[in-house]
Formats: sequence, C-alpha cells, structure tokens
Amino acid sequence: MLRRVLPAVKQLSAGIRQESSFTPPTLATIPFVIENEGRGERSYDIYSRLLRDRIVCIMTPLLFLQSDSSKRPIHVYINSPGGSVTAGLAIYDTMQMVTPPVATWCVGQASSMGSLLLCAGEKGMRTALPNSRIMVHQPSGGAQVIQETLDRDRFMSALEAKNFGLVDKVEAHKGSMPTE
Repeated sequence: MLRRVLPAVKQLSAGIRQESSFTPPTLATIPFVIENEGRGERSYDIYSRLLRDRIVCIMTPLLFLQSDSSKRPIHVYINSPGGSVTAGLAIYDTMQMVTPPVATWCVGQASSMGSLLLCAGEKGMRTALPNSRIMVHQPSGGAQVIQETLDRDRFMSALEAKNFGLVDKVEAHKGSMPTE
C-alpha cells in the first residue's frame, strides 16, 4: 500500500512545484539607527535603540529592564484608545510589580484603559504632552463624586487631566514656557 502511495505523493508534489507561482514573503523592513561612537559606527534596529534608553512598549521589556537595573527609571509612552481590560490589567500589574520607578508619558491619547495605565506611573513621574487627550469613563461602581464626574465619557485636555489628578505635569514644547 505504502509503495503505491509514495509515488503518487511525489508526482502530486512535483506538479504543485511546477505549477505554483508562489513567492516567499519578504521580511518586514525594520528601521535602523546608525550612531557614531568613539570606535566607529554602530547600527541598531529602532527597538533595540529605544530599549537601550530604557523606553518600553509592553510587559516583557519591563521585566527585562528590572533585571538590568532595579534603580534606573523605566519610561512608558502611552498612545492608546483603550482596549482589553484583562490585557490592560496585566500591563498594570507588571508596572506595579517591577522595582524600578515607572514614568508614564501620554503622547497623543490615553483613553479608557490607557488612562488607567497613565495613572499607574510613579507619583511625580506621570506626564502628558500639551496636546494630549485623556479620557476616563464610568467604572463599575464607586463613590458619589466618581459617579457624578464619570457619568459619561469625559475627554480632557492635558491641563484638565493635571487638574483632575490623572497626571503630575504637562510637559512644555521645547523653547516654550512651562504649562502650569
């Protein structure tokens, strides 16, 4: 039986190879940064370069940077319309678990779960850029003040988020006056 099947499989696969116009997918292009160092040039993929400056985008790098140095701060940049509660809480838990201080930055928007992650940064290290938008909405319970404040989705400017207590400061653009 096997002797009859193998030649048929070989013939079928040979026919597929001859008739197929399949081209393997190309690798995704990843940006590289070239830096001049004392001993010459060094190139990094953009993700490795950001990681070298302790900038992360998700949980695994948080854990890696903790093992690298438990004292140097980790910077988390947030531009999020929100998303899965369970995924967001996994990131939140990791941010709270690591020993280095975690600085959070809102660059663009931090809505829903994104605003929770923005608030999860180390006190005094939560920053929003001047044109950021932060949105909080009603939790599944809470005090009367929270209920009145968050009865509907509430969008805030960076300065309003500072006054509300979601961020500690609003970072000014280079060359401009500080925003208070």
